[in-house]
Parts: sequence; structure tokens; C-alpha cells
Amino acid sequence: MIPLIGRRGAGTLLAGALAAPALAQAPWPKAGPIRFVVPFGSGGTTDIVARLLAGEMSQRLGQTVLVENRPGAGATLGTGQVARATPDGYTILLTVISAMVVGKVLYGPRVTWDPVADFAHIAMVMSTPYLVLVRPDLPIHSLTDLVAEAKRRPDGLTYGTAGIGSMPHLTAERLCRAAGISMQHAAYRSIAQVATDVIAGNIPLMVDSLTGASANIRSGALRPLAQSWPERVPDFPEIPTFKELGYSDLVVDGWSGIAAPARTSRPIVERLAEVVRDSLASPDLLRRYKETATAPGRFFLEDAQNFVRDELTTWTPIIRASGATVD
Repeated sequence: MIPLIGRRGAGTLLAGALAAPALAQAPWPKAGPIRFVVPFGSGGTTDIVARLLAGEMSQRLGQTVLVENRPGAGATLGTGQVARATPDGYTILLTVISAMVVGKVLYGPRVTWDPVADFAHIAMVMSTPYLVLVRPDLPIHSLTDLVAEAKRRPDGLTYGTAGIGSMPHLTAERLCRAAGISMQHAAYRSIAQVATDVIAGNIPLMVDSLTGASANIRSGALRPLAQSWPERVPDFPEIPTFKELGYSDLVVDGWSGIAAPARTSRPIVERLAEVVRDSLASPDLLRRYKETATAPGRFFLEDAQNFVRDELTTWTPIIRASGATVD
């Protein structure tokens, strides 16, 4: 409330001046909610994981952790907002391979932040494969069927993803090159919109993570053709791998982590790592991870920082060799 200047005005202003330093010095994280930025739209893998973690973290910190979706530019937009945020522990990021590795390479000089130097990586929180999925009413029952149809009708099939430069987009491009086919790419703002259009019959297929697609697979709304881990997923053993179908180089792991701006104080970063570690061990979260076929992460602090550095080194030449581009 703005104080009125009158007979008590001076006293009110003095009290406010004395209270301001006390508020500014409130121990973290008691001064306000923590913004948890997700660089994709709602309904996708990252959004699902972030909301699961936000609930667990809120309980352990005694402070609200609010998920904010900031999609755009291959996840580099929301990622950049966190890189530039005040390093006070009240803004954290759900890191994704799409932004940290793919987006950094594809968007080049337009990305002004560094995936390693500009972030304090706190933890890796999940892992999931990517899949090619079709409407169940299509006469495409296997990856072999899809490749045959795409060869019969070059550029006649359209697949949807959550955006240019996303890992689903890159996975599809790698498949097209490996199989010698061409398909049209439809980039959406969220994976939920993609699934809606595929199920409604507006486009025939999509590429998504198993975390994001698991509910539609279980309900029969989407038919999976192949997935990108080197081995079959225990909870979905019927889905073959690209590798076993003859695409030995098409192995992709979709990971996410949590990071803060680089200059966030070490005690806050360590406390967040402790909270995330405890959250990942929660029976309720593990149960919900299992329901969505999500594997929990296993790297924290320096190990997480090194993991992101290694992924950037590994993927940069692959992305450049793939021929994937953004406008």
C-alpha cells in the first residue's frame, strides 16, 4: 500500500525505510516464490517434468516454485532469459538438450549466452527416448511401412514437432537422411498442439519424446513405430529401436536438467541440488516418472556441469553434419 503523506506520513515513511533492508535481507528462499522457467509450451515433456519437480521442491523448500512457460526459438528464448536473470536463487531453468546443445549450434550468433559459462548446472533430472508416431487408422504399422510410403510419395508426408531445432526435429531429419527419404516438417509452438492435430487427422505423424507421448500410446490414440534409445524400454517393450531396425547411428537421448544463472551463490546452488536429489528419490515422483516412462537423472553439480560440456562437444559436429537449419 502506498502511504499517505499527512500527520503520520513521516513516521510511515521512516518505518518503511527501516523495514526495507530487513526485507531485502530475508534468508533465501523466504523472500518470494521461485520462478522455474520452462523454455517450451505446456503439455510437452519438459512441462510435465517441471511440474512434477516443482511440487516436490515446493514441499522441501517451504516456498512456492512456479512454473513459467517461455517457448520460442528452439527453446533458446526462455533459456536466454534465465542466463540474464539476477543470480539470487529466485530464477531457475529447466535445461533441455534442444536449447543447450542443438539451439546453440543452429542459432549461432543469435544465441548470446554460453551453455556452460553462463549457467550453474545444478542437476540432470530426466532422460527419455524420442519416437516416431502415427495415427492408428493409417495403413502404416511399422517404420518399414513409413519409409516405403515416404519413398512412394516424396515430400508427401508431413510430420509435426514442437519447433525448428528441437530434438524431435533433428531426430526426424537424421532418420530422413539415413533412410533416403524426404518429409515435410510442420513446426508448432507446443507438442500438445501437434498431438491434437495428428489425432484429429490434420497431419499423419509426429516425433515426440516417450515421456510426452506415453499417455496417448497407452490409450491407443497414437501408434509408435520406433524409438531412439539403444535398447528397448522396459515399460514399452513392444516398441523397437531405430538401431535394431537397421539405423545403428540413430541413438538419441532426450535429457533435461536444472540450472541457475552462473553467478548464483554456491550455498544456494548446493541447497537446490540437495532439494532436487531428494525430490528425485521421492516415491511419488518415481511412480509418476514410471507412468510417463521417464528415467531420473543421475548427475549433480560439477558432474552436471561436465555432462553438459561433454554433450556440447559430442553433438556439435553431428548437428552440423545433419544439415538441419533454421530461418
